[in-house]
Amino acid sequence: MLPRAELLLPAGSLVKLKTAILYGADAVYAGTPDMCLRAQSKFSLPELEEGIKFVHEHGKKIYLTLNLFMHNRDVEKLPTFVETLQQLKPDGVLIADPGVFQFVKEHAPELNLFVSTQANICSWQAVKFWQAQGAKLCVLGREVTFEEACEIRQKCPDILLETFMHGAMCMSYSGRCLISNYLADRSANQGKCAHCCRWHYKLHLRLKDGNIKEIEINDQNKNAFEFLLEEEFRPGEYFEIVEDENGGYILNSKDMCLLPRLDDLLKIGIDSLKVEGRNKTEYYAAIVARAYRKAIDDWYKNPGSWNWQDYMDELNTLQNRGYCLGFHDGKLTNISQNYEYTRTLGDWLFAGSIVEWQGDDAIFEIRNYINSGEFIDFLIPGSLQNIRLTLTEFEDADTGEITPRVSAGQGKKIRLRPSVWERPVSEIKKQLPQYSVARKPADLQPQNKELLQHKKDEFKQLCSQN
Repeated sequence: MLPRAELLLPAGSLVKLKTAILYGADAVYAGTPDMCLRAQSKFSLPELEEGIKFVHEHGKKIYLTLNLFMHNRDVEKLPTFVETLQQLKPDGVLIADPGVFQFVKEHAPELNLFVSTQANICSWQAVKFWQAQGAKLCVLGREVTFEEACEIRQKCPDILLETFMHGAMCMSYSGRCLISNYLADRSANQGKCAHCCRWHYKLHLRLKDGNIKEIEINDQNKNAFEFLLEEEFRPGEYFEIVEDENGGYILNSKDMCLLPRLDDLLKIGIDSLKVEGRNKTEYYAAIVARAYRKAIDDWYKNPGSWNWQDYMDELNTLQNRGYCLGFHDGKLTNISQNYEYTRTLGDWLFAGSIVEWQGDDAIFEIRNYINSGEFIDFLIPGSLQNIRLTLTEFEDADTGEITPRVSAGQGKKIRLRPSVWERPVSEIKKQLPQYSVARKPADLQPQNKELLQHKKDEFKQLCSQN
């Protein structure tokens, strides 16, 4: 019998950790800024202690990251950090650097050692190597195809395997990137990537006299020509570079979404299914966790009638760059790139979350403006159902001031009285506990709606090809 796969969510802060667990994660991974690839981690040591206690009280697991590539200046911090790990007692520690792995193995043998995706494990031979060193789990590189994963699972049956399932893709080899070092003096391999691959770039001409001129693209000429690259050894095969008045996005990958191939991963017994997104909001954690939670549970109940499209609408509510299947099916196609824009688009926005219940009053923290008469949907944990609420006025949670519109900022909160709900508040409190999140429709311009629909259609077409 195959092991039941674990749903693993990122936890970039204590609130995100608790939200991920609330919405169905089996485990979370977190880190501290100094010694991992979580340079923007919002955790302090007391918060990590609270987070670990919360996770364990809910019968879930938490893994901490120690996955930077060390320079000499980092080595002196290692003993102190390992002592901290021993104090925290996580369920596993993610490591990429062989030197760090050896040090932790020798000085904290009681810790479960996991090998991070930064180690670029793409073969069964690499898995066996790390297993011989004492690794309990190996995270497969994003570059591993499903065919390769099948062989790795077959040849390595007695070690835990983890694979990425959803989130941002990197143009470099599992994050082994130096573009950010060169252009922004920020190391991607020490958690400080500036995402230079997603910047927009403009083409210029250098004239024979040495002057450089910008190529102006405007409404009159933008449809008159295209920019094409031809590689030396592939004559006649042209690669389009799309540039508009905002520039071109030549290295901007779409986001990974393996929901349409989730049944593949479950069938071969992948142990842990990982979601990327340590810097995303708690709304992202809630949406992804509850969508994949339902999809995974339904597959185990009845794999024969399972259909990925039953859950795709939920993931499409997220702001994203368009979805692709990563390397799962093998060779990437042009559909995997987003040449049009680097920002994320989605049908919905994060409206806010219930930060606490004060008696029968819900205290709701605002994360986006809400106008009078505009509805918001509260996401029910453990379900794909929502509770819709339309407010015509807003009561400040601290001052009691009533306004017809409310905006986010500086922890702005409103008070939701029992009278705003269309059912008994006792039911609402059970369905929407602390950390429940809500969303509101995004006010997209017509061109963005068209672009978003185009990305959805592209992904559906891609998924139907195999």
